[in-house]
Amino acid sequence: MRAIRLEEPKRFEYVDIESPALPGPGQALVRTHRMGICGTDLSGYLGKMPFMQYPRILGHELGVEVIEVGPGVTNVSVGDRCSVEPYMNCGQCHACRKGATNCCAKLNVIGVMIDGGLCEQFLIRADKLHVSKKLSYEQLALVETLAIGCHAVDRGAPQAGENVLIVGAGPIGLATIEFVKLTGARTIVADLNAQRLKFCKQVMGVDETLLVGEDFEQQLREVTRGDKADVVIDATGHVGSMSAAFGYIAPMGRLVYVGITTQEVRFAHPMFHKPEGTLLCSRNALPRDFTRIIELIETGRIDTGPWITHRVGYDDFVRQFDQFTRPETGAIKAIVQVTDE
Repeated sequence: MRAIRLEEPKRFEYVDIESPALPGPGQALVRTHRMGICGTDLSGYLGKMPFMQYPRILGHELGVEVIEVGPGVTNVSVGDRCSVEPYMNCGQCHACRKGATNCCAKLNVIGVMIDGGLCEQFLIRADKLHVSKKLSYEQLALVETLAIGCHAVDRGAPQAGENVLIVGAGPIGLATIEFVKLTGARTIVADLNAQRLKFCKQVMGVDETLLVGEDFEQQLREVTRGDKADVVIDATGHVGSMSAAFGYIAPMGRLVYVGITTQEVRFAHPMFHKPEGTLLCSRNALPRDFTRIIELIETGRIDTGPWITHRVGYDDFVRQFDQFTRPETGAIKAIVQVTDE
């Protein structure tokens, strides 16, 4: 069976792997049709993803088709189109017992800790499949990205009328925008890339955009009438940005890290103590996020049309992948067409 494997940082190979067995109890056999290229995939390719082990078949943003189900499976049927919830949790640890399946002590994320969907077919727990009768495989491949943003916004809990600053206008930052807008909060987006800020303003309809530079904090004060941000969501994964973000919050403000870094984040404590700030982290997403997002796309409250800027065929993947690590490519979201369907 065909697959593409990341053998080590910066080296993909087309490989033949053993076809999956028949699905066992609680499992489904699925065919991958579309895969979204994520920041995690890019970090893994560059050797900067702390949770990735090599060699690894990537692929956790997926639109798949159910082709066979195992005994006891009732939530999906053969022929169903599904989004994949890629977080394989144990169901027994402290986090799982509390419903925080995204923080499972034994969590395995497909395409990161275990092999993912950049292949023709694979087995998966059927309870990790979320069905849609209306969405295309491309739309289903976007659900996981949106789920990361959905969960991050829930962590920050913005209220209508509050100022929310999203730092980083990559795919995860864009996902948070969608859900901040649904709360009625005022959406402010900051980035180093003027082209991405233009996209946020013209296509996504955010209230304000700020180009990161030496006068950034002054810009923030101006657009918030001196108040700074009630919620700051840092989606950069850049240690400098994450450290600086402590200085952007308003009194009683919340700072949410959805990006991740392997470096030490540092800040002067009085700066964060004075406004009685709250620091939060956002990891992965929850099953309810997938259900909610599919419904929002189906009902037209989220438009996925502007998201996909690049498409790459399976046979061109290895040759073209490296370009997506470079900002000048202008990719918002690249989709891999694993099949022609």
